Formats: sequence, structure tokens, C-alpha cells
Amino acid sequence: MKKIIRSKKVLIPVVAVAFLVMSSSFKSDFFEIAKQIEIFTTLFKELNMNYVDETNPAELMDSAIKNMLDELDPYTRFLNEQDVEAYKINNAGEYSGIGALVRSFESKLVIVEPYKGYPADKAGLKAGDEIIKIGDIKVADFDDNASELLKGANNTSVDVTFVRQGETKTATLNREGVEVDAVPFYDMIDAKTGYIVLSKFNRKASSQTKSALQDLKGRGAEKLVLDLRGNPGGLLSEAINVTNLFVPKGELIVTTKSKVKKFNQEYKTKNQPEDLKIPLVVLVNGRSASASEIVSGGLQDLDRAVVMGARSFGKGLVQRPLKLTYGTQLKVTISRYYTPSGRCIQSLDYWNRDEEGNAIRNTNYKEFTTRNGRKVQDGGGVMPDIEISSQKTNTLIDALQQNNIVFDFATDFYYDNSFGSVDDFVFSDANYDSFKRYAQNQNFSFQTETEELLENAINNDEHLLGPVVQEKYKDLLLAVNKGKISALDSYRSEIKKNLEDEIIKRYFYREGLYQYYLKHDEAILAATELLSNNSKYNSILN
Repeated sequence: MKKIIRSKKVLIPVVAVAFLVMSSSFKSDFFEIAKQIEIFTTLFKELNMNYVDETNPAELMDSAIKNMLDELDPYTRFLNEQDVEAYKINNAGEYSGIGALVRSFESKLVIVEPYKGYPADKAGLKAGDEIIKIGDIKVADFDDNASELLKGANNTSVDVTFVRQGETKTATLNREGVEVDAVPFYDMIDAKTGYIVLSKFNRKASSQTKSALQDLKGRGAEKLVLDLRGNPGGLLSEAINVTNLFVPKGELIVTTKSKVKKFNQEYKTKNQPEDLKIPLVVLVNGRSASASEIVSGGLQDLDRAVVMGARSFGKGLVQRPLKLTYGTQLKVTISRYYTPSGRCIQSLDYWNRDEEGNAIRNTNYKEFTTRNGRKVQDGGGVMPDIEISSQKTNTLIDALQQNNIVFDFATDFYYDNSFGSVDDFVFSDANYDSFKRYAQNQNFSFQTETEELLENAINNDEHLLGPVVQEKYKDLLLAVNKGKISALDSYRSEIKKNLEDEIIKRYFYREGLYQYYLKHDEAILAATELLSNNSKYNSILN
């Protein structure tokens, strides 16, 4: 693809904040920045005074801010007062509310996952329930994110009206404090192998991981599987502290590099380790990002763990919140981070984009070496030492998830089937055939890279190619489209894992899902087998 550099549009006065942060590099551009700010403020004033209809200055400014930041990367964001509070909650690991993961989209508000024992669960809400009314407010008529209406102080109540399987119901939820554990589950896989799920890097991450490790060792664990799959990241300090549990004090874990000198830093471990010897496997997948990649990449570079699963997300950018006026903040990307071997695992290049404005995926990987001389690569996330096919994703699986095909099928499946315990759960071939029919009837669409290339070829070369060639191109597109249906069979194991993950939570919550993993998850079984073979484990690291 042709690379083009998109121009940076200076739209609003908030850039003055960026100027304060990066003043040393902006000195030569001071006049241009001041000029653009003056142009904008003059424009904003004249627009609001003279436009034919009434304008909403707050909405216009909000739109200007968002459009300016969209030119950069998706992690540089303006945080209003509500966003700032949510940001603090996410890092702290506790908040007051209904205790459920809720998704807001297309004027809808859907319960994605009620947490066991919390208000939503106690009130009988289930995944798939669509909330249509909160108190006297209709969700469809609410301009902002209606999930904000579910939040509130401890011991306050909120009435909700929701639709379940076509039937309208009501419930009263009594809000309470919700603890968000960084380690939602840990247990023994077998008599000598411990298993810890680390789902996020909030302020509890390292302390809870340490406690879990100590408890497992007390129960006989001599080997460990650390599961970072689906962990989106969080606090950089906690990523270093978690890594520190397994490596010595004073070990370099992360280097950050920026055009601002004060953000160029080296982060080393500061504490005595918990265990330098225990054989360790770290599990990652395409939804393991940021702090998860610091831990997995660092342990890989230091040859302290074998990484298994699928290539991680590839977020090698560091953000910092900067305080603005009126309780707002700018969460801005300040630097890139580098693992101990010197690699940056950032996957997408947001500063050089293709002709359609999309970030370009890095494919020119450079080789680096671990402490023991093993070859590793940069630029595309953390590549596992051992890949597990069922952990991979692709365009089809992403489309099934993004179009809620997996989620909605799981909802219907829950109301059509029952299981006494997680040990009784089975997703049969007949069940998968039912899913295939369901998916084909949903008419969801997605475009593969092959389709995109073929369509571009047809559109760009239509005057050069004759009608015969044009027809051949169209025949190929039809063949690719038919291939999408057969892909439901080609990627059966990967899709089936996504289905099982979504369905089991409906019956037995996340705790039940992790219990199921211990006996059935391909990556955990492979990790356990590797850890039982000392010579093979050591040969990978050496």
C-alpha cells in the first residue's frame, strides 16, 4: 500500500496543553501554534455569533476536540469529568454500581455479563437482557451513554425495564460497592502445577498475583501457568511489579523513548522476587495488550518464561493523563516502550496511513535476541514461543464477535439448554451445526483482504481491462464469498472456543469458565504438558 502522511489539524485551544508538555521541542514553532490558536478562537466566536441557526458551543467544541484527536492515535483522548472518574475507578479496582458489564450501542443498552453475587445478578438480570428504560428515562431517547444512569452511591436503588426473549420485564437494583479483582481466579491444574488468571493491571495486580502464587506454592505448586489472555493492560508500574515476582531486583524491564527528554526513562525492578526458579508458562492471545505485553515480552526476553498462545495485540505506546481545566483531562500518548531486548512491539503505525486514512500494520519485523541468544521480533505484538491454533483470530472470527453473532447465539442457547454443573457441559457437533445455520441466516457482512484487493483491482483498472477479465474478477469475488461459509468449518476449533467461552459464563459465571479451562482448554493442557517435560521446557529457553 502507498504510504501517505496525514496532516495534523490544529483545531482547538486544548493544544496549548500539549505545548506546555513539549515546550522544548516546540520553541521554533511557537509562532505557528499561537497563530493557529488565534485563528481557531476567532472562527469559533464568529461561527457562534453569526450562524443562521442556534448553535451549541459545548457540542461544537466537543466535536472539534474529538476530530482533532482522531488524527492521532486511538489512545490519545479527551476525558470529561465522568470519563476522569471512570478512569480512576478502572485503575483502583473498586466502584459503586450494579455489578455488571454493560454494552451501549445503536441506542441500545445490553447486559453483557452480570457479576456473581452483585446487584444485577441478585435482581435476576442475565446476559442478553436489553435495558429499554432506567427509572422514567427511555434509553432510546437518551443522547449520552445511558449506562451512566446505572451508576450511583451505595445503598441507592434504580428501577429498570428490560426485554428478554421478546418479553418485557422490570427489576429494582440496589447499588453497592463492587470489587474488581485483578486476579479473578487461581487454582491447581494438577498436584504440582498452579494456574493464575491475571485479567487486568489495576492497583491490585501485583499484590493479588503474589498472594495467589504464595497460596498455590503452599498447596504444592512447583510449576506455574500465568494466564494473560484477554488482559487489555493497565498500570505500567503494576506490569513491572508482576514481572518482578519472577526476576531479580534491579532488572531492566521497560525503556520508554519520547521526543520529550523527561519521558525517556528506564524502569527496573525494585523489590526482592517471589520465586526465581519456578518453571513458568505465560499464555497470551490477540486481546493481550499493553501491560500484558510488557510482562510477557519482558519474561520472554529474559528467558524467564515460555510464552504460549497466539500473537498478542501489539500496543507499544505509553499514555499519561494531563490535567486540564474544569476537572477534565487529556490522556495523551507520550512515548513508546521497549522490552529488555530493545524491541518495540507496536503493531499499527498511526502516523503513516494508507490512502483511506487507515493505520498501516507493521510487517517489516526486525530481529532481536533474548538474554540466552534466542531470536525474537518487534513490531507485531509478542510472538509466542509455541503457537496454539485455537487461540488465533482472523477476519471471520472478529466479524462474528463484532456483529454479536456469537453473543446472540449464546443467549438463545442458554434458554434452550440446561446443565447441572460445569462438568456436565458439552457443546456437540449438532450444536455447532445449529450455530452455522444461525450465522448464515444473520446476513452479517465482512470483507477479507482478498476481496479488498480484488475490488480495488476492478475499480482502478476497469478502463484497462477487457470485459472478459472483468468477469473473471467477479467470478473470483463470488468464489471468495462462498468460501466465507466454508470458513465456518475451516476455523471450527477457533470459533467453537469463542462459543464455549461465551456460553459457559451464562450458566456458571467466570469462575465456572475457568474451572472448565482446567480440564478442557487447549492452551492450558499444552502448557501443563510442556511443564511436565523439563528437558523440552529448558531446551526452548536455552
